[in-house]
Amino acid sequence: MDGMTKCFETHSPEETRALGRKLGEKAASGELFCLNGDLGAGKTVFVKGFAEGLGISEDVVSPTFTILQIYESGRLPLYHFDVYRIGDPEEMDEIGYEDYFFGEGVTVVEWSDLIRELLPEDAVRILIEKTDGGDDERRITVTEYRHEDSRN
Repeated sequence: MDGMTKCFETHSPEETRALGRKLGEKAASGELFCLNGDLGAGKTVFVKGFAEGLGISEDVVSPTFTILQIYESGRLPLYHFDVYRIGDPEEMDEIGYEDYFFGEGVTVVEWSDLIRELLPEDAVRILIEKTDGGDDERRITVTEYRHEDSRN
């Protein structure tokens, strides 16, 4: 497998949301996006834009206490996980995570490093970091993997 990393800088929550929207517009069935970053880095803002890119009209909220929110009003279902409160990756079995990770929709997992051993190798990794440039400045690093036979 080959990895490709791209770095973006955003200067406002609106720009972070717009970057999420662009990725959502390109997202395909069965893809998994893993989001990581400190509290308040903008993960949920990013997911709100991602959902807009999928054409989802519902208000997207972080599923911190429910672990999973499902949105089905877009061109593909969005399975939005927030695993911050998962104490042990085995708790994901109770949710039936594999049905979502390997289902027909698109999955986004906030705090994915907490369940790293459950994630497929070809998941898209997204790291959102605050920078020294100001309260709303972010560096967003996107690492995509593709199988060698899919290069054209």
